[in-house]
Amino acid sequence: MVLFTGVGAVYYLGWWIGRIAMGRSSRLRTCWRQWIFRTWSSTLLRVLGIRVTVSGPPPANPFYLVSNHLSYLDVVILASRLKAVFVAKSEVSGWPVLGPICRSMDTIFIDRAARRDITRVLDATSEALARGDGVVLFPEGTSTPGAEVLPFQASLLATPARLGQPVNFASVSYSTPPGEPPAHLAVCWWGDMAFPDHFWTLLGLSRIDAKLAFGEDRIADESRKVLAARLHQAVSSTFTPVVELTEE
Repeated sequence: MVLFTGVGAVYYLGWWIGRIAMGRSSRLRTCWRQWIFRTWSSTLLRVLGIRVTVSGPPPANPFYLVSNHLSYLDVVILASRLKAVFVAKSEVSGWPVLGPICRSMDTIFIDRAARRDITRVLDATSEALARGDGVVLFPEGTSTPGAEVLPFQASLLATPARLGQPVNFASVSYSTPPGEPPAHLAVCWWGDMAFPDHFWTLLGLSRIDAKLAFGEDRIADESRKVLAARLHQAVSSTFTPVVELTEE
């Protein structure tokens, strides 16, 4: 825990020092933020003993990418391979340690209880693309134990559907060594699991194996609902289940 917090503090301080040094140049600030986020994520994976197996080519910036959602680790896994900002639920902004880091990394927070917030988020994703970022969405709307990929919500896909912009996709999966707590309980964070208890259990694992599969193709459709359904099918086809449905 001390090492995890120390790594976060060092990179957080480095981010602010670099941001000040970059002055008012938005381009330089974006490049610095992308580099610091990727480097912090890669370092954190080593600290937590997470081995990532990657298949498929990561997309080139700028891009939209959707993925299934299993854990708060999903962001770290994806950020270690991408130059991107993430769309996350507004509650994350108030989390200790991770909250300030996510805010600094230009995370786009959404209030899922307020439909009127969707327009603001769509505008923010368009701005991110315009400055050369990738945008990562978790359209299931919640994290799961990893038995299956839940149907995708279509609301945040309105902009790529309207523009006819192809959307990339990826899937994430986890496993733990034999004899240790199973990944669907110790790595996936879902339901009413308490974050502090879950995080302590995760830190006690000797190793975490993660699979990150990038889709070979991109998908476009002028209907956001059809686009969501096609992306859901694509992500499901590359997803390795963490737990069988009968074990939930």
